[in-house]
This record gives sequence, C-alpha cells and structure tokens, in this order.
Amino acid sequence: QVQLVESGGGLVQAGGSLRLSCAASGSIFSVNYMGWYRQAPGKQRELVAGITRGGSTNYADFVKGRFTISRDNARNTVYLLMNSLKPEDTAVYYCNADLSINYSTTRNYWGRGTQVTVSS
Repeated sequence: QVQLVESGGGLVQAGGSLRLSCAASGSIFSVNYMGWYRQAPGKQRELVAGITRGGSTNYADFVKGRFTISRDNARNTVYLLMNSLKPEDTAVYYCNADLSINYSTTRNYWGRGTQVTVSS
C-alpha cells in the first residue's frame, strides 16, 4: 500500500522554527513532484511549497524567505524547514506527491496531515 506519512509538527512560539518530514512508502516505482499544502480552520487548503525530482522549487509568496523545501530522492522523503514562524502559519500541513507505481501509472497522493501551532 502506497502512503505518505508526515512528521515534525508541534507547538512553537512565534519566531521559532520547525522541520516537517514526509516519507513515501510502499510499492513505489518513482517519486515525482512533492509538495506541502496547509489548511487553517475555516480556510481552503493552499499550496505552501513544491519541489520536482530534479530539485526545482516553488513557494507561496507568504513563505518566501522563511521556509525551505528540500528532498532526499534516495529516501523518497521531502522536508519543509520553517523559520521565523508566525501565528498565521498555524494550520494542518499536508504532504502531497505524484507517485509512479509502475512505468506507466502515476497517481497523486495526500498524507494525513500534521498540526503546526504557532503561539504569539
């Protein structure tokens, strides 16, 4: 069974840092695009950052200069280093990835999410 499992969320004070991890496991042929989304209470889920297999990245404007996305292709893992956290960063953070389960089949998967809470 293919799945994405996030870890690293928690409670942190404003100005602090956290690092999220997301590992893809199961019968995976290859891991392509990986990204992080977040959803705050009462709001829609939004893209935070994404990274291609080759390492090209994209960021939402509200995290540029504060968050860094990276990945370890050998471990099928993506990371999100979050610095200078603000209370408005409080949300459930979800991992998302395009995973190929064989040479011709690629599907999009979501993790279950990890809570990030930033206190003022």
